[in-house]
Amino acid sequence: MSAHARVEHGDRHARVEHDDRQAARAKEDDGRAAGAEEGDRHARAKDDERHARVKDDDRHARVNDDERQARVQDDGRQTRAKDDGDRERTEPEDIWDDGLIARRVTESSAAELAPVVEPRVSRPLPVTPLAYDGPLRSRLDALRELVGLSRTRLDSRTLAEAGRVLDEAAARRRLSGQHTVVAIAGATGSGKSQLFNALAGVAISETGVRRPTTAAPIACSWSDGAASLIDRLGIPGRLRRRPVQGPDGDPQLRGLVLVDLPDHDSAAVQHREHVDRILGLVDAVIWVVDPEKYADAVLHERYLRPLAGHAEVMFVVLNQVDRLPGEAADQVLDDLRRLLDEDGIALGEHGEPGATVLALSALTGEGIGELREALGQFVAERGAAARRIAADVDAAALRLRPVYATPRRAGLSEEAREEFAARLADAVGATAAGEAAERAWLRNAGRACGTPWLRLWRWYQDRSEPPTGRLPVRAQPDEEATARQRVEQAVRTVADRASAGLPTPWAQAVREAAVRGAHGLPEALDELTARAGLSPGRPPRPGWWPAAVLAQASMTILQVVGGLWLVGQIIGVMSPNLGVPVLLMVAGIVGGPLVEWSCRIAARGPARRYGQEAERRLREAAAGCGRARVLDPVAAELLRYREVREQYARVMRAGVR
Repeated sequence: MSAHARVEHGDRHARVEHDDRQAARAKEDDGRAAGAEEGDRHARAKDDERHARVKDDDRHARVNDDERQARVQDDGRQTRAKDDGDRERTEPEDIWDDGLIARRVTESSAAELAPVVEPRVSRPLPVTPLAYDGPLRSRLDALRELVGLSRTRLDSRTLAEAGRVLDEAAARRRLSGQHTVVAIAGATGSGKSQLFNALAGVAISETGVRRPTTAAPIACSWSDGAASLIDRLGIPGRLRRRPVQGPDGDPQLRGLVLVDLPDHDSAAVQHREHVDRILGLVDAVIWVVDPEKYADAVLHERYLRPLAGHAEVMFVVLNQVDRLPGEAADQVLDDLRRLLDEDGIALGEHGEPGATVLALSALTGEGIGELREALGQFVAERGAAARRIAADVDAAALRLRPVYATPRRAGLSEEAREEFAARLADAVGATAAGEAAERAWLRNAGRACGTPWLRLWRWYQDRSEPPTGRLPVRAQPDEEATARQRVEQAVRTVADRASAGLPTPWAQAVREAAVRGAHGLPEALDELTARAGLSPGRPPRPGWWPAAVLAQASMTILQVVGGLWLVGQIIGVMSPNLGVPVLLMVAGIVGGPLVEWSCRIAARGPARRYGQEAERRLREAAAGCGRARVLDPVAAELLRYREVREQYARVMRAGVR
């Protein structure tokens, strides 16, 4: 405590004691009738109040003294700063040397920097979220559906960019739609920080000959409510600024959030990473080039050419035109337009959508008003964010075109299906089985309608042979190997024809589906062939067979009767009469083969139909097995491809040929 404060405190203490003594005497005179005990209590209470007032006055005195000392010290610092003139004051290293951008300012410019620091608000201001129009929402939904349908067919790297676009579109939609985030990007020494300061009207971003100068992005917002947008860019609070006019001082740029980026060609890897990350998040970008490096291959090949589809949200500014004499500025600007046209960037000329190309000098202020006017109109439209997302969707769809688009109509034709079924039928021997069934039917018809003597002879020949009423179920080992090879060849052929013309991932998926279905297909065909083949035993007989058998039996009876009659005549039992028995025997002998021949002629039609039916059953069984195991999985893959192709057409806003 200073001497002056102690003197002041002593005076107050003396006055308080004097007043207390007078009050005590008055109370003693007035309260003698009330008794000494009551007066003593009042005196103690008053004494406590006096001590409290003394302590409070002492605290106030110390506070006033500290304030006076602070004012004296501040006046002394201001006096020393005024005497020092333009001498720079270096801040402590633990405050400024933080590895990010740090502008060391003089005391004379500190007053200018102070008002542009973004103030902290006690509560967030309500903002209107971004709203996409109907076509863009439809395209985003189609892209989301496209990615979902393709996750099991395409690798994650192929779908990574589309997934990033969907995530960024969803994140940007939740943020303010009344603000437009514009980044200023450029090469080392292009003057982008000078342009940033010229637009803000105050020296916010550091400029100088040291390279690189800008080490971290700085944001400047022309209106409130952009905190969440700047948070999304990862810019800390100490690197957020206000223009010199204040948030409402420049209505032309209201809603603008300007971001000064590090050099895209900086030697520091971290600087380039900042640039690449933020360029994927902002709504628009101002590319600043200078007369020396406007044709730099790094700028055109790494940034401008890949971002050619984002021309509507792009400004290209030729800075430092004050260094060019005469008409050189126009010549350099024309050459810059030529290079941009070669990069595929549409130029916004004659009212057509495209990039805005300007020439200016951030140092002298030439052309700054034109850029400010173009930026004001661009921000006032409130459509940059949606156009940026639409351009991102276009770029992602163009990158996915090789895995979805095909030059011709893909699919499995009916001709290919029939050819596959025919190959499987040949593998199971359907044609041979039908022919064998036809021969078996004819043979059984001959046995049923033949003469007894011929049947007895055939029975004798067939005693040591297996029945021929049906085909053997299992083939020989060499025939099995041949059948398996035919099945595998049929599967490969149908897979190749179904995948012809498809993009590589989907063609591979179709072939894999066919190969999976081919496992166990030969065994399944054998089992189905056994079930669908001829039934055991003899083939079924038509209705006229009993009549033919009766006729053949009659012919045999005639032969027997005629023979017995002749024997009876020979042994004398019957009267001699050769005519009738001989006639009976001749009728039986001639009639039996005639009946057999007639039955054989009549059996050809039913036998043929019987063989065709057997072949049809085998073909249908083989085709059904092949369809269930191979064609249906292949068709499912083709259907999935058609679905994703339709979604891709919606994303591209046009039909895919």
